[in-house]
Amino acid sequence: MSSLDLSGKTILITGGCGALGLFIVQTLCEHGARIVVNDILTEKEARERLEQHPVNLSKITYRQADITQAEEVERLFSSLETLPDIVCCHAGMSKAIPVQDYPIEQFDALMNLNVRAVFLVAQAASRHWLEQEQKGHLIFTSSWVQDIPWPDITPYNASKAALKTLMRGFARELAPKGIRANAIAPGIVAAGMAKKQLENEPEYRKRALKAIPLGYLQPPESVADVFLFLCSDLATYMTGSVLLVDGGASLYPMDEE
Repeated sequence: MSSLDLSGKTILITGGCGALGLFIVQTLCEHGARIVVNDILTEKEARERLEQHPVNLSKITYRQADITQAEEVERLFSSLETLPDIVCCHAGMSKAIPVQDYPIEQFDALMNLNVRAVFLVAQAASRHWLEQEQKGHLIFTSSWVQDIPWPDITPYNASKAALKTLMRGFARELAPKGIRANAIAPGIVAAGMAKKQLENEPEYRKRALKAIPLGYLQPPESVADVFLFLCSDLATYMTGSVLLVDGGASLYPMDEE
């Protein structure tokens, strides 16, 4: 049996219908996991989005829920027939606006999803695992900008720095109970908002490529592969760690000649 075989494991992923989330779902499914996909889309919209990727729909259960609301998070967990072995707190958002012009309403919305919702989901999962005396694994999606500020997304940078600390707190407090927590910090991924900016904003593309020592944008599959590793038995002795997979973008300031 392959060490990357996820057969018998149930994995919940929030934001699973997003541009990057779909690649993660596809990879985990291909390695035998049963996936509970959470998003805010209707079931019909989610199915249409999932069908755009070569996924085994028989291995996927969809649950619509607004995870920024505590009662919705509890409803999500209560609706599951089986408590997940792994919970991936992946849902997030970003908006590129100069810091001096950033609307407070947009700031609040971003922090609500990127920090509050992550805490609500991780807390609910941990509580259910503790009640069932079951081990569990939390996986948080952070970003290389948790440590290296990227211009025009300062609130996003701050949210990922907060998420890194949240992850380490869950790891430290719950390790004695058999609950682990780790994070993945991707770089500039060729998917979602970053991809749109790269395609439509020449200056952004020039700046982004300059920031990556490897010289090319991060394929979304490379992020999914790191999720696969962390979900597998190969990572069972890891907790409190951040796997930085950014093509070297965090090695030095991007404006350095």
